[in-house]
Amino acid sequence: MSESTAPSTTAADNDDLRGWLVERLAEHLRMRAADIRPDVPLSDYGLDSVYALSVAAEIEDHLGFTVDPTMMWDNPTVDALLTAIGEERARGEAA
Repeated sequence: MSESTAPSTTAADNDDLRGWLVERLAEHLRMRAADIRPDVPLSDYGLDSVYALSVAAEIEDHLGFTVDPTMMWDNPTVDALLTAIGEERARGEAA
């Protein structure tokens, strides 16, 4: 397969990112990662603005691009956040 047809982000990459993100959230929330559902608003688990800023900074460090802290509030579930991160990655790759 040539490089031009290879996807920039694979399903395995997405699964790895999901696992990493859930682990980070679980640590901040002092919960088991297995108890965090991807479709439940993170605020329902007690994620507040301080933790949201910390998670946004960790996403930046992990992925290497700037994350607007409002991304956490505009995308309040793990699934929504992963979608937003994917869109941000695509914009960065297109630039």
